[in-house]
Amino acid sequence: MLSRILGFVRDLVLARVFGADAATDAFFVAFKIPNFLRRLFAEGAFSVAFVPVLTEFRTKRTFDELRDFVDRMAGTFGLVLLLTTLVGVLAAPVLIMVFAPGFIGEDEGKYPLAVEMLRLTFPYLFFISLTAFAGSILNAHNRFGVPAFTPVLLNLSLIGCALWLAPVLERPVVALAWGVLIAGSVQFLFQIPFLRQIRLLPRPRVAFRDRGVMKVMRLMVPALFGVSVSQLNLLLDTLIASFLVSGSISWLYYSDRLMEFPVGILGVALATVILPNLSRKHAEQSPEEFSDTLDWALRLMLLLGIPSAVGLMLLAGPMLTTLFYSSAFNAEDVTMATRSLMAYAPGLMAIILIKVLAPGFYAQQDTRTPVKIGIIAMVVNMGLNILLVFPLAHAGLALATSLSSALNAYLLYRGLTASGIYRPKAGWTGLGWRVAAAALAMGGLLVLGAGEVALWFEMGVWGRVWFLALLILAAIAAYFLSLFILGVRPHQFRSRSSS
Repeated sequence: MLSRILGFVRDLVLARVFGADAATDAFFVAFKIPNFLRRLFAEGAFSVAFVPVLTEFRTKRTFDELRDFVDRMAGTFGLVLLLTTLVGVLAAPVLIMVFAPGFIGEDEGKYPLAVEMLRLTFPYLFFISLTAFAGSILNAHNRFGVPAFTPVLLNLSLIGCALWLAPVLERPVVALAWGVLIAGSVQFLFQIPFLRQIRLLPRPRVAFRDRGVMKVMRLMVPALFGVSVSQLNLLLDTLIASFLVSGSISWLYYSDRLMEFPVGILGVALATVILPNLSRKHAEQSPEEFSDTLDWALRLMLLLGIPSAVGLMLLAGPMLTTLFYSSAFNAEDVTMATRSLMAYAPGLMAIILIKVLAPGFYAQQDTRTPVKIGIIAMVVNMGLNILLVFPLAHAGLALATSLSSALNAYLLYRGLTASGIYRPKAGWTGLGWRVAAAALAMGGLLVLGAGEVALWFEMGVWGRVWFLALLILAAIAAYFLSLFILGVRPHQFRSRSSS
């Protein structure tokens, strides 16, 4: 929560200092490329391959064997990261050509600026992936707080560079690239004392032929694609958006950032907690508790995800106006970002579902099934991008992401239930109707309270802040009061198997 709130502060600062123009488009592309690879090498494919094997070592092997495995994994993974980082820095011009071909030949100087910043941001991949490696070890030992806190350091670094470094640079936006690089190294160093506390600070040794390392690599190869389909879709959006009017990439970025708030708090947090637990249930051969853990996570996701999606849809304009509206991020920017956020909002539940359902496969060391499903979803997304970008411009790209994510989530759910891995417990129909009714009541309040977006432009900054805060608090109260009246109680969402 702290990380996401600071993320909003960070984006507020970026929008007010830099706005939405060619320079910010160049930065967001330069940041998105290593950020995408981070999802592959860090929280994404690596974590889902590493955590189950690490949990197996912790459950079935001695501590010395566990420590040897961590040492060998650190050395091997670190070498791969180092080589990848060197290639990325050298190939920065080619990477920008591939991921943002629309920048080439523009007279606004997007291409050379993006290349310059990518050479600064790409080493972030090395540091943040090692940070995720350390975080996976801590998560597997049920120490979730430290890894969850580290993104706060990224937000603080970007805020500091935007406010104090940017004014002294010839091209102020380059300060953000320096902020990314600084943040990566600080986040990595922050983890070290906590690894030492559990006596698992690695002594890196390269060992490609080690059985544990080979198992992680074997699981990681298909997961490289499967776990990051949503990120691939976002990169495809960026590629197409690079051909649209300047500002399109920035509008998609700011609307996606508002989407990331509930995704991070619900989806990422649930996935982080349940993957080690599911891996342990699988190692202990407890299929019933495995299914119960998934059921608990899905119920919690339904309870909190539905109102989040409704809120994003109905408060898209007021939230974007309150957070970002300024002389640099004008009314047109707010209007355009509102369109893409409203298109992203229906896909929120699907994106969270993917993050909760995929660990059901990964915990069983099955990375192939999510890959097959991911390929289908990505192909559908590409087709929808082409169909929707012409009538809806950048908002069509956001809507395509929502629709393909829904397909991805459905296929994951069907795979888990058809194989008997997940068996839904009784009570889902009643819970669904109650949540829908409460969300409808909340939505009615928001429609009446929010009014027209034009009215929000006329308010002062603090007037918007207070009114939005009161509106959100009232909506939360209406939702949970409605649930209580309909008979939903907190004890219904406790789970022994998830603790």
